[in-house]
Amino acid sequence: LAPKFLHQYKNTAKIIDGKAIAKSIRKKISDEVYQLKSKYLSFKPRLAIVQVGNREDSVAYVKQKELAAREAGIDFILQKRDESITANELSRLVRELNQDPSIHGVLVQLPLPEHIDERCVIESIDPKKDVDGFHTNNIGRLVKRRDDPIFLPCTPKAIIELLDQTGINISSKRAVVVGRSDIVGFPTFTLLLKRNSTVTLCHSMTANLPEIVKTAEILVVAIGKAEFIKGDWINPGAVVIDVGTNAIKDPTKKSGIRWVGDVEFSSASAVASYITPVPGGVAPVTVAMLLQNTVESAKRFLKESNERKISTLTLKRVVPVQSDIDIATSHTPKPIKILAKELGLASNELFHFLLSLTVNTINHIIKLIYSITPTPLGEGKSTTTV
Repeated sequence: LAPKFLHQYKNTAKIIDGKAIAKSIRKKISDEVYQLKSKYLSFKPRLAIVQVGNREDSVAYVKQKELAAREAGIDFILQKRDESITANELSRLVRELNQDPSIHGVLVQLPLPEHIDERCVIESIDPKKDVDGFHTNNIGRLVKRRDDPIFLPCTPKAIIELLDQTGINISSKRAVVVGRSDIVGFPTFTLLLKRNSTVTLCHSMTANLPEIVKTAEILVVAIGKAEFIKGDWINPGAVVIDVGTNAIKDPTKKSGIRWVGDVEFSSASAVASYITPVPGGVAPVTVAMLLQNTVESAKRFLKESNERKISTLTLKRVVPVQSDIDIATSHTPKPIKILAKELGLASNELFHFLLSLTVNTINHIIKLIYSITPTPLGEGKSTTTV
């Protein structure tokens, strides 16, 4: 581990510097994006974030993501909508972003207003563009033993990255995860399990929590309660990853508040071997993982576009040449939607001619359908996609 990522805290725990780690990751991403852009002119990773309303915390988080994306060479699109937007309107916007072939990552900034079902909106994101890793398809594949999701959720992925940066061997370690949320606690439990750690998942109904926490060689805390885990709960030498971000009153600060984690840092740092600070620990690496997922998505789309496989239909030639109708009925025709997919067309690049033919449509036609003159194979009176 590079020394710049670890800092000694008062001769006790080493501080895992999330800001430095995130900066290093962004630099690697930027270099990779530059190289791929130089090799493939069409390679332009693009992240779209949907923000509903103007919550101060959401505005701040989105701005952090925008700055990080631009630093890494990733195009950034922000779709802002008023809080009055309906769930159907929001899902429709997400589907439009799904269908845009120039966008590789779609993220809906949470939380959403109370009248909108967050789960329904998240489920409307194309799993192939779900760079936050929240879609049921990705979470479900994560928990399967011999399967991998398209994308790992960003915060759990960041937690594993932070653990790896300490240089410890996760395999065979006793780990305790405090918090069972769908987006942090449970996925982190699963990732640690996949790395062959022996994991205990704790929650609000767990009995004897301090005793269980004391068994941990790796402790991950994500419960949203300020300084809940005390230093005397922690096993000496444990690695502590504090995911919490809580505001507490502090009259000595200009803002009147101070940000703390779910772990009492002052007491825990006297016992742990490694610990993440708040702020500057998990959060910046989480954003870096989002960028990493976006670039992986763009690379996947690039690979798929270069590996198009068009299946041909078997046509038996007969002499003398049959009539068009005999040729057409001698095999099963390929549905136009399947052909469009094989050609790499997005759903918004395909129009049903009779239903969609308007002056506006004509001005936006992307692919043209022509009629060609007869040939010995009889295509003349058919329509052929050019």
